[in-house]
Amino acid sequence: MIDDLRLDSSKPLQHQLYQRLSERILDRRYLPGRQLPSSRQMAADLGISRNTVNAVYEQLKAEGFLQSRPGKGVFVHEDIRAAIKPAGDGLAQPLNRGMALPSLPELPRARPTREEDANLPFQPGLPDLDAFPIRSWNRILHHQESRRSLRGYDSIQGFRPLRRAIASYLRTSRGVRCEEHQVIITQGAQQALSLIAEVFLRSGDHILCENPGYRGARNALGRFGHPLRPIPLKNQVLDVDALPGLGAARLLFCTPTHQYPMGGILDLSQRMALVQWAQQNDGWIIEDDYDSEFHFFNKPFAAIQGLFENAPVLYMGSFSKTLLPALRVGYLVVPEEVVEPMLWAKQISGGESPLLVQATIAEFIDSGQFTRHLRRMRQLYRGKWQHFQQAVTGRLGDSVRPVAESAGMHLVLEGDFDDMALSQWLRKQGFGSTPLSAHFIGENARTGLVMGFASASEREINACVDVLHRRLTAL
Repeated sequence: MIDDLRLDSSKPLQHQLYQRLSERILDRRYLPGRQLPSSRQMAADLGISRNTVNAVYEQLKAEGFLQSRPGKGVFVHEDIRAAIKPAGDGLAQPLNRGMALPSLPELPRARPTREEDANLPFQPGLPDLDAFPIRSWNRILHHQESRRSLRGYDSIQGFRPLRRAIASYLRTSRGVRCEEHQVIITQGAQQALSLIAEVFLRSGDHILCENPGYRGARNALGRFGHPLRPIPLKNQVLDVDALPGLGAARLLFCTPTHQYPMGGILDLSQRMALVQWAQQNDGWIIEDDYDSEFHFFNKPFAAIQGLFENAPVLYMGSFSKTLLPALRVGYLVVPEEVVEPMLWAKQISGGESPLLVQATIAEFIDSGQFTRHLRRMRQLYRGKWQHFQQAVTGRLGDSVRPVAESAGMHLVLEGDFDDMALSQWLRKQGFGSTPLSAHFIGENARTGLVMGFASASEREINACVDVLHRRLTAL
């Protein structure tokens, strides 16, 4: 009889019994040659099924812990050291069950934040999930599911019909100069940034980025210690006049069509100045065109990438805001010479993007439903932006200063308060946001909230403004 085993009935019994017996054998609490109770006796002693005991015994015999002797029973393997570790000293010393893990390399300075609920209303970057045409999408998805060719492998670069559809759309809507062979499908915009860092950055290379700016870009590009040089803003856009004083850099990350988060738009002369900087400094521009589809009053300027033939621009976008974040599909448009190095990096670090999702997006675009969806969302978000801005102006008074340029899918509310604490408090009330100060590099950060109104209903907008009013009044 074995009387030192205790099992927890709320957890898988077979796993527990296997773990208890193997540990006792390894720790030499059950010595080689010791006989174990029969499966019937063990089951009765522990109050469990005999089948459970038999399954564990068979597994331990297969792994060399136990051996059967015909007509006698089950025993701990006599030569347990050779059975478990034939190439070493075996079990001469008991294993330390409380051993420490091996050392880790130095972690990056920027740590990812763990969002308990990234789908709260006012979470920046989150579209209106309820307004998505899910029935139309499902019809296309079911049609694609029946295609045998979409059940296997395809291409590291991405599904060709989707690359063709993206190239056609970008040429028409954004003036991008590209063909399908220049388009690379990625797992969202974040993988695009990681691939750029892997291909373009070498030890000691510098990176220029807007300040304030997109934190995801700073984390991806600077994660291996590459120095980040902040470019200040002027009139809510990247200050091109400041570039000569910042020195040479390998990469310059920017959001020229809708500066994130402040919302300004670089004019044509400023865009040309960026290209001139790249030519003079042997650098590359990363153009993140993250939500150009949602300009409400003016048609945005053409993309920097399309201003010149073979411009030193890496153009990136995604379907997270125009369709759904859950799709995790983005894209890069790069010069022809850059395609092969990018594909090599993608093959190593991520492999293919989900084929069925790509095919569904391709048909969604080709059928005209993508354009119709964008038109509806543009009108919907314009109404939400106006309602939110009016509510903020009418209820919050002098407590915040809304930055009108930050339209699209979010509104920046500047104010003199602890934005980290206020953002955390808002989350407890059921509303998302990010602190404006978190988007700055250095100590001279302004404070405020970046609030993504696209995901909020009119009722949620009113409720959020009410709780902000009570909180800010009490401060």
